[in-house]
Parts: sequence; C-alpha cells; structure tokens
Amino acid sequence: MKRNSERLYLLSNEKVSKALLKLGVPTMIGMMTSALYNLVDAYFVGQLGTSQIGAVSVVFPIGVILLGVGLLFGSGASSYLARLLGNKQFKEADECASTAVGASMVTAILIILAMLQFLNPFLKVLGATDSIMPYAKEYAVWFLIGLIFNVFNITVNNIITAEGATSYSMIAMLTGGVVNVILDPIFIFKLDLGVKGAAFATLLSRFIVFCIYMYYILRGRSNFHFSIKNFRLQRKVFAEIFKIGIPMLVYQLLCSLALSLTNSQAAKYGDEAVAAIGVVNRILSLGAMMIMGFLKGYQPFVGYNYAAGNQARVKEATKTALLWTTIFCISVAVLFIGLKRPLIQAFIRTDSNVLRIGQKTLVMNLLTFIGMGYQMVYSTMFMGLGKAKEGGMISIGRQGMFFIPILLIAAKISGLNGIIAAQPLADICSMILVFYLVHRKASGKLLQVDR
Repeated sequence: MKRNSERLYLLSNEKVSKALLKLGVPTMIGMMTSALYNLVDAYFVGQLGTSQIGAVSVVFPIGVILLGVGLLFGSGASSYLARLLGNKQFKEADECASTAVGASMVTAILIILAMLQFLNPFLKVLGATDSIMPYAKEYAVWFLIGLIFNVFNITVNNIITAEGATSYSMIAMLTGGVVNVILDPIFIFKLDLGVKGAAFATLLSRFIVFCIYMYYILRGRSNFHFSIKNFRLQRKVFAEIFKIGIPMLVYQLLCSLALSLTNSQAAKYGDEAVAAIGVVNRILSLGAMMIMGFLKGYQPFVGYNYAAGNQARVKEATKTALLWTTIFCISVAVLFIGLKRPLIQAFIRTDSNVLRIGQKTLVMNLLTFIGMGYQMVYSTMFMGLGKAKEGGMISIGRQGMFFIPILLIAAKISGLNGIIAAQPLADICSMILVFYLVHRKASGKLLQVDR
C-alpha cells in the first residue's frame, strides 16, 4: 500500500474542520460504543437487583485499569506514530507499531493472571460487600478473560487512528457493541446465567472485535507493517511510547483508584449508594468517552502537523475542537439534567433510595461536566505535541492530586453528600490548573517544535 495514501492527505492537506470531522466522528462513535458496553451490562443486570448492579459497579474499575494498559501502548504509540509519519520515517513507524501491539498483549496477560490469582481480596478492596461479593466473583472471572482481547483492541484502535483509518475502527467497535446488545438479554435472561451471562456477552463481543482487527492486520490494509520481525526492544522506541503512554496509564490507574475509593466510601451507606454512584459513573462515562473518541482523531492530526511544521493547522484545529466539545458538553448537561429521573430509573426501577441518590449525584456532576471539553482538549493537545509533562499534569491532577484528597476529606466532613460532591470539586480545581498551564506560555513557545 502506498504511503502517500488518502489517509495521509487527510492529515496534511484537507480543510481543518473537514479533517477533524472525518477523523473524529468515527472514533467518537467507536468510543461511544465502547462506553455502551458498560451501560448495556448495567441496564440488563439492573433488572436482577441492587446487589447485582452493585457487583458490576465494583468490577468496573478493573476494566479501567486494563483500558490504561491499552492506552499505555496504543495512545503512547499513536502520538509517536503520527509524528513519525509527519517526518516520513516509515521504517521506524513499522517498528513502533509492532512493538506496541506485542508489548501490550504480554503486559495484559500477566496482569490478568495476577488478578485472577488474588481475585477475592482484590474485589474486597474495590468495595465488594458481603452481599455483593458472590455476584462480583461470577462477573469478574469471565470479564477479566475478555479484557485480554480488549487490550489488543484498544492498542490497535489507537495505532490505526494515527494513520487516519478511523472509519474501519468505528466499524469494528460498532459491530462489537451491537453483538453485546443482542447477547446480553439472551445470556442473562433466556439462558438464566444472571450476571455471569453479562460477562459472557461482553467477552464474545470483544473477541469478535479482535477478529476484525486481526483481519485488518493480516490482509495488509494498514500503512503500518505489523510483524514479529519489526518488534524492537529498543530504549528509544519504548521511551517515546512511554513518554505519552505512562501519563495515560497513570490517569486510568487513578480513575480506577478513584472509583474504588468511592465504592469503599459509599459502601458505608449500603448497597444502594454503591449502585447509585456506579450507575451515574456509567452514564457520565458515555459523554466523556464520546469526547475522548473525537479527540482521538484530533490527536494524530495535531501530532502530524506539529512534526511537519504546520503550526497554523495545529492552532486552528485546537480552536475548533474547543468550540465543538464545549457545545457538546453544555448540550449533554442540559439534556441529562432534564432527563435525570428516567435515566436513573432505566437502570434501577424498584429502589427509591438508589433513585434519590442517583439523581442528586448526576446533577452535581453535570454542573462541572460543562468544562470537560476544555480539560480534555488541552490535555490531548499536549500529548499530541509530545509534551508529556503538561498533559500528564492535567490528567493526573483531575483524578489524583485533586480528587483523592477531596474525596477523603469531604467524606469525613459531610458523609455521603461529601462523596457526591468530590468529583465536581476536583473538576473545578482541574480547570484552574489547565487555565494556568495554557496561559502561562505564549502560544509561539507552546507550539515550538522540539528538536
């Protein structure tokens, strides 16, 4: 396949707004589908009872951890690959892509084997109560096995996004999402497998996505040449991948820790609090994943043009992304606040306490969701430019140095209300940090190409 394909033209010469739409909309739809995996599981499992939905909420952070592994190698490689393509370093791009895929799979398998070995204490740490634990174990075992395929899917998804193959990625993820929606009610209710059925459905749908990506690789449809021969245990390759990937991994680990701490704190107030906050996290993740998906198309665009010296395209793309994501966040906040009751009722229909806690949590989080696009655009921009320090500070700040201490202090002072308020307060602090990092530099220095 020719290297100067239509995909590279899209990155280098297409009108900025048109390029962002072509790159961002397919990845946004794909990430939305990924978020729907969790929502669909929660929707059908929610019909089984409060403890069952609590079990799915407890296991949710495990998926976030393995998402971090996929992003460590996938997103880390994606940023580097876009810059390599911009510099016409095609051989190095092949080596980076092959190395990222191989390393991600080995890492994922080792982590998952360790989690399965120590599953009981691990679930306890994640917030499983005595009534939730049996269901959490049933769900977690098969869910973990499915995550092996998911790490591969996330890694390859990010890598082929770097070359502009966003439509193929969208098709793969949409296919998996549709399969999951079809299989969930069959396995959970028709076959009477309960929460285990939800895990089976997710496992099979992720395996199908894995097969679609393998077809893409084996048929040579990518601009990158994936091969064991291209795998390199070279310091430079891993240094470039980890420069961007480690902040992404740390962010996901902090997200998982934040969810686990939230579940543990909420467990003091019963299964209802765990279930309600878990449902809200899934609803909000849909909006956040859609923004992340759009920005997955934006990141290789700015990385490619940054490396090629096209600063004007980088600036225009950033302004456009800020405008579009802010409009999206405001629209989601208004819509979800207006539909807060039916949204929560869709997952829990019989428990009034879950409904009350869920509505309150959802509204408070949506008030600061308005600024989510602002945070994520600049974090993604810094990552795309290879400026891991600034991008990492934004990512780590929101779920780490802000959220965790705020959660622990607020929970001690205000109990359940403090737990509910922790994330909005952390978001406010994070937006202040982003404003400082962006505006302390002149834009010329920000976009100065590192040599």
